[in-house]
Amino acid sequence: MDNRVEKGKATREALVGVARELFGEHGYDGTSIGAVLSAAGVARGALYHHFATKEELFDAVLDREVARVAAVAAEAALAASDPLERLRAGCATWLRVALDPAVQRIVLIDPPRVVGWKRWRELDDVHTLGGLRASIAALAAQGRVAEAEVDTLAHMLLAAVAEAALLIAQADDPEAALTSALATVDTLLTRVLG
Repeated sequence: MDNRVEKGKATREALVGVARELFGEHGYDGTSIGAVLSAAGVARGALYHHFATKEELFDAVLDREVARVAAVAAEAALAASDPLERLRAGCATWLRVALDPAVQRIVLIDPPRVVGWKRWRELDDVHTLGGLRASIAALAAQGRVAEAEVDTLAHMLLAAVAEAALLIAQADDPEAALTSALATVDTLLTRVLG
């Protein structure tokens, strides 16, 4: 029994890993279930045992990718001791990650249409919002912002950085858009939370 469970987990991991690569390279619409099956080397039944639809498979990839990006940003943030500097580092890291075309497709461009805005926001809430709240709460504890504003400021900062990432994803010159986004988010952090 344990061997079947482990094999099932390995199959699911292979499907999500292959789907991440394909969705990242070709987007949701450009990736067929057949391509996922071929690349993963599994039968159609194995896929449908884990995911009832292509949308469910994309959701699993999206969940994992949002978690990965949030972890990379959190790691950068933890290198700073001041809460405002943590926010700067985390936001800057997320914006730099947004240069990756695969991240753009999986995390920014396809989700609103494939999983819907509500689900997309839920994943941000699960993986990203907590870290933002914690840093802003630390600023509130230092008297730098009002305690009553912590939650709203966290949501607003998440929205601002996500919008800046979308601008990078859609820019003709992503590097220039990144430079502008980094400066603008820094200004926002300084003026609102500094």
